[in-house]
Amino acid sequence: MPTVVAIVEGDGEVEAVPILIRRIAEVETPGVFPGVPKPNKVQRGRILKPGGIERHVELAARQGGPDGRILILILFDADDDCPRDLAPEILRRATEVRGDRRIQVVLAQREYEAWFLAAADSLAGNRGLRDDITAPGDPEAIRDAKGWLTGQMPRGRSYRETLDQPALTDGFDLERARRSAASFRKMWRAVTDLLR
Repeated sequence: MPTVVAIVEGDGEVEAVPILIRRIAEVETPGVFPGVPKPNKVQRGRILKPGGIERHVELAARQGGPDGRILILILFDADDDCPRDLAPEILRRATEVRGDRRIQVVLAQREYEAWFLAAADSLAGNRGLRDDITAPGDPEAIRDAKGWLTGQMPRGRSYRETLDQPALTDGFDLERARRSAASFRKMWRAVTDLLR
């Protein structure tokens, strides 16, 4: 059985990413149940620093021992960076350290929560979101997706990454997100490629 070790930047992703990996695996690789240990959380600044991603890839590669089938997924928010420019550089650095492991790098365009915006209709009524919520035209263009989600909640309620991100990850329509968010399509391909 493969093990997917994720390297993430946010507290919410620590709980949400294993859910997402398993959901994608259920669709794309039925019968393959990857092990998904608690992701390694690393601040974005440390990932980008010289030696930063390298150190964490080495730690991830060792999680299964020398004979373990460890697959490594590096996922963080692009923020204002261009994912097409930054992801190949991170992948190059990661594979220089552990070319013996299968590694994928995904940068969520702007932020992970943009994927929820892409499938917002499917989340209506969940976690305090309005019943009439609809997806914005270009979900990955919104700079503050967390703020957008808060704006879709009743006054006094706000999006809380550590509580809401795992729950929304478990409930959003994956196919809608694939249709509307290029970086989610990249995430889908990355997980599928790792597992096949």
